[in-house]
Amino acid sequence: MSEPPAIDPAATTPPSPVEAKRAARSLYWRGWAITQIAEELGCKYSTIASWKTRDKWDEAPAHEKIADSLEARLSTLIAKEEKSGRDFKEIDLLMREAERLARIEKYQATGKEADLNPKVKARHSPEAKAKAAATRDAKRKNCLTEEQWAALEDDFHAKNFAHQHGWWEVRGERTRKVLKSRQTGATWYFAREAFMKARESSLAGEARNQIFLSASKRQALIFRRYIVAWVRKVTGVELKGGLQDAPMIIDMGEGYEPIELHFLSTSKATAQGEHGDFYFDEFFWVPAFSELKRVASAMATHKIYKRTYFSTPSTVTHEAYPFWSGDEWNRGRRREDRREFDTSAKALATGAHMPDGSWCQVLTLQQAIAGGMGGLFDEDELRQECSEEEFRNLYGCEFIDDTESSFPFSILNPCRVDSFYAWKDYKPAEARPFGSKRVWLGYDPDKGGRDGAALVVIAPPDTPGGTFRLLQKVPLRGMDFEAQAKQIRRIASQYNVEDIGIDTSGAGQAVWELVVKWHPTARRIDYTVSSKAALVMKAQNVIRNGRFEYDAGWHDISSAFMAIRPALTKGQKHVTYVSGRNAAHGHADMAWAVMHALINEPLDAGDTTQTQARVSFSR
Repeated sequence: MSEPPAIDPAATTPPSPVEAKRAARSLYWRGWAITQIAEELGCKYSTIASWKTRDKWDEAPAHEKIADSLEARLSTLIAKEEKSGRDFKEIDLLMREAERLARIEKYQATGKEADLNPKVKARHSPEAKAKAAATRDAKRKNCLTEEQWAALEDDFHAKNFAHQHGWWEVRGERTRKVLKSRQTGATWYFAREAFMKARESSLAGEARNQIFLSASKRQALIFRRYIVAWVRKVTGVELKGGLQDAPMIIDMGEGYEPIELHFLSTSKATAQGEHGDFYFDEFFWVPAFSELKRVASAMATHKIYKRTYFSTPSTVTHEAYPFWSGDEWNRGRRREDRREFDTSAKALATGAHMPDGSWCQVLTLQQAIAGGMGGLFDEDELRQECSEEEFRNLYGCEFIDDTESSFPFSILNPCRVDSFYAWKDYKPAEARPFGSKRVWLGYDPDKGGRDGAALVVIAPPDTPGGTFRLLQKVPLRGMDFEAQAKQIRRIASQYNVEDIGIDTSGAGQAVWELVVKWHPTARRIDYTVSSKAALVMKAQNVIRNGRFEYDAGWHDISSAFMAIRPALTKGQKHVTYVSGRNAAHGHADMAWAVMHALINEPLDAGDTTQTQARVSFSR
């Protein structure tokens, strides 16, 4: 027990009854005896003893006794005229302890944890709850706010051209079929339309998944790229998922079902088992269309789901042609029940319903230009770059009659593969896409400014008689010979290049002279009637024997090969090969570039004891 301090009674002012009582209690809790307290305060022993009993000083809780001591010590320190640094530190510590004791007292009265812990109280404040909700939304995967959805909707409608506005107006049609010109923004539009339809269907309480079908996985992922880039640009949100076989799942917000976006290739292994609205991209170019259509249609069996088929035209012999022309629908019906399908560009310029209930449209380049896309095209330039027949096919939506082609679609179709799954050793996103494996390059030049130049990367077979693979294609339109040579060198730096075949027609001679400086063994190919025949025969042999593969989404490769056909020379004495009915042999540049690489293999690939004689194809 501490000794009472020495006090001069004459110098001390007698305390009031309330102050005396508080002082007596404080001294008692600090261990003073009642006798000492009475002497210190000048009070009667019996008075202090009565206060002790009546107020139950011995039964007071510990925190109350501690609070009293803190208060006494704080009063002493604060009353000091001269304070040291240690005094200020002690005052700060005692104030914090007093605050803690006050929270304890409040907690004992209310039982609320928030009164005991300030962090808990902060978490339960309206401001904290709002902040926490915003943080949760930010952390939710693929989740957009109402404001972000509104911004996307405004941007969607603001960026559409007239024909795309028309497609939006008929988005509720059960089945849509669109035959379109190239480069009219169909894939870009339908990717965005599907995203907006996902939101629309979710708000309506009938959440519909969106499914994208393309000839290959790489082609299907173009839809994903358009969606991701669009959402990032407008909202800043980076959507995740959908790169492999799993879908991209969009969180539609509290109270709404999530929407799945599936990006599938048109193979039986992947294009089945899902359900929702589907978009069948370039359906005129997929192999085994009839079977795949049955698989795809099963995804949209329920009447709430919508089906959209869109494509550039391929050939009249393709399996999808009867589906478009109405022959499939009329097949097996009695003559009086058959109906005419007018699928001409004139009849379907703005779209119309067909007897099978589908809504169909033919969108030519001229219609797209009239609808606001004029600033994106130079029609005269496109006509100069193509033969009239090619222009009508590519931009006028006319089907190809490939019965006279040197490479009909029937022999090209087996060459088309889903490279995403088939070529595990090729990784196009990496700096060295094919590692250290060897490749051959083929180059076809611009022959006078009317057509484009092209470069291809071919993976030759590992063993004689094996399969060639077209890994990469690079259009070189609009470049002079020096810029083209630089592009060839840039591409070559990414691969282990074993051979380069260069057609020396037109600008090709200048390109070859530049390339041979850094690749001395580059082959020059001088075009003659016999050399062109050798190129075509070699390619035909490779293709007919199933020794050539390219990605199924590369329709320009199919078109380029189908454009090549035999024709008589001007003297009517020899057969040559042209890629336009006006003998404009500079067309189909991608196909010729492929052939310039393939010809590096001996014509008799199975006989490894022979070497190929090269006269026109010299080093």
